[in-house]
Amino acid sequence: MTGTTVLAVRRDGKVAMGGDGQVTLGETVIKHSARKVRILHQGKVLAGFAGSTADAITLIERFEKKLDQYSGNLSRASVELAKDWRTDKVLRRLEALMAVSDREKMFLISGTGDVLEPEGEVLAIGSGGAYARAAAEALISHSALSARQVVEEALKIASRICIYTNDEIYVEELT
Repeated sequence: MTGTTVLAVRRDGKVAMGGDGQVTLGETVIKHSARKVRILHQGKVLAGFAGSTADAITLIERFEKKLDQYSGNLSRASVELAKDWRTDKVLRRLEALMAVSDREKMFLISGTGDVLEPEGEVLAIGSGGAYARAAAEALISHSALSARQVVEEALKIASRICIYTNDEIYVEELT
């Protein structure tokens, strides 16, 4: 998945999720300040996306409906969205990945039906995801930075490595 980086970190009872602001069309930067992370379900859930903007917005709207339908149960809403995404004729053509988190759990959701929970406290998606994750893991291991600070610093590092990631970083936090 090219075109963005989204990173979620859970630390000391807080969850932060951030994304870069770059939107590209092929090899051209179209926008520098897009917001790719949203706060959902009465401020209790964070969702970030990588991929086609229209597809991602459609998926976030569907995910929010699932959260409402299942009373904010992140696990159930994630599984149900993945099932719909994989089996629905229209949805299965959407090209995106989602990272979702509440204060207890975080998941990567894909159109192939994947609902993956990371082993640790870090989840990253998008073209710069591996760089951001590596930076976040190192920062967590070797600093006392807050979840928000880890996300900010790790995304800055990824922006210096990944050509599809810029340093216009937007972070949302659950405390």
